[in-house]
Amino acid sequence: MDRRKLVARLLEDRGDLMVVTGIGSSTYDVAACGDHALNFYIWSGLGCTPMVGLGLALAQPTRRVAVITGDGDILMALGSLATIGVRQPKNLSIVCLDNGHHSASGMQPSATSSGIDLGDAARACRLKVVAVDDLSRADELRKVLHTGEGPLFVHARVDADDQKRIIPSRDGLAIKHRFMQAAGTFV
Repeated sequence: MDRRKLVARLLEDRGDLMVVTGIGSSTYDVAACGDHALNFYIWSGLGCTPMVGLGLALAQPTRRVAVITGDGDILMALGSLATIGVRQPKNLSIVCLDNGHHSASGMQPSATSSGIDLGDAARACRLKVVAVDDLSRADELRKVLHTGEGPLFVHARVDADDQKRIIPSRDGLAIKHRFMQAAGTFV
């Protein structure tokens, strides 16, 4: 499945959905949909994306939070899935774009290419898991991101390809301030 097409479909008519992206491809895919003040791009924190999403979901319980990241980030963050499972934030969804590779560092195979199943790991941590490997369910998943009860883990098996990099701002302070203002929190 083409990850860029999936992300574009998930973010159609996104409204006030807060989106946190992992390093590399997921950031490029979200930015390709158009830069948005409610995009929080994480540039150099492999493994922290799910916890940033959890923090936002707990701090903003009436807002929807979507973490869009890759298998490498989730592999580094397996412990965070347990914490999310314990806290059970109803407004949090994690979309794992699993291509079986570490795209950001040169396409080395990740553990998922050797059979580690992140959906099973998320399920063991009490997240609701939806597995998808084609675009036929994209509209259904978009609705779940906006209205479904989480925590939700979308395990999306995507192609291992190298798409054009759409690079948004790398200014962490500016991203933070813009995001906080758009989210209605103090700067």
